[in-house]
Amino acid sequence: MIVGASSRELLERVVAYAAAEGITGRSLREVATGVGTSHRMLLYHFGSREGLLAAVVALIEQQQRDLLGELADRVANSGTPTEGTKAGELMLLLWARLSDPELRPYVRLFFEVVGVAVHDAPGTVGFLGNLTGPWLDESEAVARRLGVPVDRAALRLGVATCRGLLLELLAGADPQETDAAYRLFVRMWENRIADRGFETFREEG
Repeated sequence: MIVGASSRELLERVVAYAAAEGITGRSLREVATGVGTSHRMLLYHFGSREGLLAAVVALIEQQQRDLLGELADRVANSGTPTEGTKAGELMLLLWARLSDPELRPYVRLFFEVVGVAVHDAPGTVGFLGNLTGPWLDESEAVARRLGVPVDRAALRLGVATCRGLLLELLAGADPQETDAAYRLFVRMWENRIADRGFETFREEG
């Protein structure tokens, strides 16, 4: 979906409303009232409730990818001694932000939209096609910035692991155990990929 200037402003209001009140389970009329517009206006810009939710998630995902770039700049200038550790530090910083309980409504919304998109809900066309690719592109750019070997399969594994553990949190998993699982993944990523090289990882995998 191409978001114009007016629809972008409206979308940002919906995102702010989602952060304050949550929109999972709310009707389009309720959301419209909450952001000071009409449901007809939301339909005009986004086509359906599902289309609105997909646009909200797409914007939040973009904000999180922007955050990844900002964190990468911080790590690149941190003086961390090894490339592998730089990558691991970045992964942990991003995980800390994404797994923050304050972001849980957005995480819940993400999986809600994925759930309706797999059934081709109106307004979600193209959502699944952009689910992971933009993250891989941004991660590749970040890896090059940090001087870390680039491999899209390994990056895809990282995205999938993060999303899987976020789903675990939504399902009620112990946050400490989930955090420990992610830290284990980071150590495995560093030891098998960053430190020893992607080709070695593939040959032994």
